[in-house]
Amino acid sequence: MQNTAQGSAIVHLENVGVTYGNGVQALESISLRINRGEFAVVLGSSGAGKSTLLRTINYLTPPTQGTITVDGLGDLSNPQVLRLHRQRTGMIFQQHQLIERYSALQNILTGRLAYHSFWRSLLPLPQADQRLALDCLQRVGLMDKALTPVNALSGGQKQRIGIARALVQQPQLMLADEPIASLDPTSAHRVMTLLRDICQTDGIAALLSLHQVDFAKEYCDRIIGLAHGRIIFDGPPSVLDHHNLDEIYTHQAMAQPHK
Repeated sequence: MQNTAQGSAIVHLENVGVTYGNGVQALESISLRINRGEFAVVLGSSGAGKSTLLRTINYLTPPTQGTITVDGLGDLSNPQVLRLHRQRTGMIFQQHQLIERYSALQNILTGRLAYHSFWRSLLPLPQADQRLALDCLQRVGLMDKALTPVNALSGGQKQRIGIARALVQQPQLMLADEPIASLDPTSAHRVMTLLRDICQTDGIAALLSLHQVDFAKEYCDRIIGLAHGRIIFDGPPSVLDHHNLDEIYTHQAMAQPHK
């Protein structure tokens, strides 16, 4: 089932495939539009290709076939286009990917490094960047932790710092790979609410990968179901039923494992 809504796409994947060096095909002929302002989730079993899909959209895992184009920029195979795309694309990771010895504020400021040359980044960043980072810290409710090393924060607080680090890029797109997988239910709801509200307020498109079907239905306005590297469902949560879920997870059980 494919979503036929043709909104204003910020990223367009056309027949994208990823085959790893060991011959494993992680994505197969993915055609997908990520539309401005939508809050979408990718569902699927472990190994369905969710992480590969998110990494491919940012060329952390380049596709081995097909094209990815970005509105207003062009084809991501162009290094200049890719650099600009990464500037305006925030990444949020399951394991946070923070520098543990750095303070919360220092970690958030790393989100501004792509806007400066290597040599400029060796100096303290401009005051405008620091004010922006503090504003992002305020928005995730952790201003009182600005100078606290992140190794002293809880898992939920670390993920909120990760959101602030992505937000300080002033992105047009957020990619979040299993952002609540390691959190308790209360922290998970807080992170999902925060991420959704920020994206809605700022008009940021978001694509998340999740395992939790209930969270996907509660928070997202579009669900993309992946199995053995192919899209087998794409639509609003209201039409996702038990038959669709059986297809997503049963198809994956019968398939070869993907990353």
